[in-house]
Amino acid sequence: MPERDEHMPGLVPERDGYILGVPCAVDTSHPDPEAAVGFYGGLFGWEFEDVMPPESERRYFVARLRGLDVAAVGSIPEGAPPTARWNTYFWVDSAHETASKVRDAGGGVVAEPVDVPPDAGRTAVFTDPEGAAFRVWQAKENKGAQLVNEPGSWNLNGLNTRDVEAARLFYGSVFGWRTITLGGGAEMWTQPGFGDFLERDNPDLRKQMAAADAPKGFEDVVGSINPIPDDQPDTPAHWSVTFAVADADATAAKATELGGKVIVPPFDAPWVRMTVIGDPQGATFIASKFVPGNKDLGR
Repeated sequence: MPERDEHMPGLVPERDGYILGVPCAVDTSHPDPEAAVGFYGGLFGWEFEDVMPPESERRYFVARLRGLDVAAVGSIPEGAPPTARWNTYFWVDSAHETASKVRDAGGGVVAEPVDVPPDAGRTAVFTDPEGAAFRVWQAKENKGAQLVNEPGSWNLNGLNTRDVEAARLFYGSVFGWRTITLGGGAEMWTQPGFGDFLERDNPDLRKQMAAADAPKGFEDVVGSINPIPDDQPDTPAHWSVTFAVADADATAAKATELGGKVIVPPFDAPWVRMTVIGDPQGATFIASKFVPGNKDLGR
């Protein structure tokens, strides 16, 4: 198990459910899920349970730290491109109603809402107008990721887009998101009321964030907005997944040792030191260490 490390003050790592529009889970689809289990188990210390029946041709391994769900590794769905990727899920009250909102806002429905047995929940796959795919989760027994923000667990999701204004309109219509601008011009997605939801577990959340000089409104942040540079014309719009780590440099080195590839070497950014990694089958993700001393970078 990775050593525990500091994270943004006030963010309680354990979760038992989410609210509308908040990222609530991540999983990855792989041509060879068993090989992916070996890679991520070695990298993050995850323990896995295959929750699919033995007779099923598909595999779905739930990853855990400290006995709590953090992510999952599964087979590529039938009919989907044979490309390894990380998937982001957003909490909704009704997958069916969200599908209507997506269509009305100019997005696409890749997979209609479907129940996940035995009584876990209901999910669907959508795209925004620029083609970035995302999933929604209408929870029943499964309440999403149970551990977040600690080293080895999921930490943040980011929309990589060429049209920020169109994205604001789409996700605002579908989920009610707004945005805030941080120092250096970085922009983040916010969900009004998320900070109030988090304060149920930590009544001092806003005080602790203010003491750490966190930006005003940071308690409502649910994701980042990452404009795709003009010199990357072949990069499609997509949602990225970030995992918290105790040491970004050590994680990059370990990923290489396990057969992965360091796409962007570790570098310092506001509040973090991070690196972009590709696993041996090509799925990419970000590994990020929270560094309070980097808070003023870019200002």
